[in-house]
Amino acid sequence: MGTPVWALGLMSGTSLDGIDAALIHTDGERVIELGPWSTTPYEESLHERLSGALGGGDVDAALSRAVAVAHGEAVEALLDGAGIRRAEVHVIGFHGHTLLHRPARKLTVQIGDGACLAGFTGIDVVNDFRAVDVAAGGEGAPFAPLYHAARAGSLDRPLAVLNIGGVANVTWIGEDDDLIAFDTGPGNGLIDHWAARYLGEPMDRDGRLAASGQVSEPRLGAVLSHSYFLKPPPKSLDISDFTTAFVDGLSPADGAANLTALTAATVAAAVAHLPAAPRRWLVTGGGRRNPVLMAMLADRLGVSVDVVEVAGWRGDALEAEAFAFLAVRSLRGLPLSLPSTTGVPAPCRGGRVHIAHPVD
Repeated sequence: MGTPVWALGLMSGTSLDGIDAALIHTDGERVIELGPWSTTPYEESLHERLSGALGGGDVDAALSRAVAVAHGEAVEALLDGAGIRRAEVHVIGFHGHTLLHRPARKLTVQIGDGACLAGFTGIDVVNDFRAVDVAAGGEGAPFAPLYHAARAGSLDRPLAVLNIGGVANVTWIGEDDDLIAFDTGPGNGLIDHWAARYLGEPMDRDGRLAASGQVSEPRLGAVLSHSYFLKPPPKSLDISDFTTAFVDGLSPADGAANLTALTAATVAAAVAHLPAAPRRWLVTGGGRRNPVLMAMLADRLGVSVDVVEVAGWRGDALEAEAFAFLAVRSLRGLPLSLPSTTGVPAPCRGGRVHIAHPVD
């Protein structure tokens, strides 16, 4: 095993609500200690520019630098707030923000200038984590399973770690620590879009709108017949692959109820693609804050469904922590993805390193 170092991970999720930053002490195989973490909201102008770029494959250099600077400011805020010197941080894992994900075309685009971030912070940066996997024929997602496995410790298996962001994905950890991972279907993205349309809010807070609506199982069944849900893993989605069209014409409450039920139903449908049903589900991502969605998951899965905090994990920091972990693995030449997590032909290294001049 390598020497543990302090690594800082950065993650900007599909909801575009801000930049998560988290420090961990790790050798890329074990997680020795968790450090501080923070979330920095995007400024409105950058949020609008990023929103307008979604779905595009061409990276605007000025926007890429602006994203890097915003992430650099998030790094500064975390380190300054915790009284940590730059020299104490060995590497930054910089995911960037996904604009387009089309692995069938061997294309995945994460915006964010790694060299700019290294220069801004004075800390070495690893970014572009997914490109090598996709170029080799992998799905390029999900990318956190190895970190989930490192954190699972003595938890009962089979264990499922469910991340509900804009898209939902699952990591299955078997009795012998074997891993399977894939995107299960829409997560919060469609619900958030519906809430923005009918509530003028970024989300259906606490699932209140969905709680007042009725679920149509026939309507859900029609969506579940989509080929994506029948296809065995590995598989991954772009946030734009599904829309709210199947609930158009419903009342705001009924639409929200059906969109929320769709997320839960597609997770339940994913169990058919696992070697054994999980004994327990741990839920991370913004979806874990929606009590209506959590209740629907428990009802459809029929086993224990808990937020990751019950296991001592930090749900808001988990993905940022994962990219800190992966940055250290990249520096050590360890695989970032496996055939069972992304469908890549063999365990796959990756990441692009940007060296910074040291500062104190």
